[in-house]
Amino acid sequence: MKLHELSPVAGSTQVAKRKGRGIGTGNGKTAGRGHKGLYARSGGKVRAGFEGGQMPLVRRIPKRGFNNIFAKPLTAINLTVLNRFEDGAVVDAAALIEAGILNACPYGLKVLANGTLTKKVTVKAAAFSESAKEKIEQAGGKAEVV
Repeated sequence: MKLHELSPVAGSTQVAKRKGRGIGTGNGKTAGRGHKGLYARSGGKVRAGFEGGQMPLVRRIPKRGFNNIFAKPLTAINLTVLNRFEDGAVVDAAALIEAGILNACPYGLKVLANGTLTKKVTVKAAAFSESAKEKIEQAGGKAEVV
């Protein structure tokens, strides 16, 4: 077989319809776009969220409070997770990722107090809840803010 002998499988390719090439083609004049209206015009698309003049959902729903679009959310973990580490271990975001507990921790770690801690570990995180800090220190560990 040579390059000039190659051809696509029968039925696998179709010739594109040539729009607006005369009434005899069946796709002339309005070229399948109908008469006037938004979709008949070049660049005519409905923008995202447009509901045909009805008050859009985004504007109908009440807004409350303040939403900081620049906020960098902390990744939260609970105290029970820290029991996987041995006594005396230093636990930070890197250690948690290495242990397979977290996938990523882009903005920092916050330790919450759900569960009990039985190991004496040094925990390095961006933030601690007050009760989490107490429980870590009661277990004989340290809570260090990084």
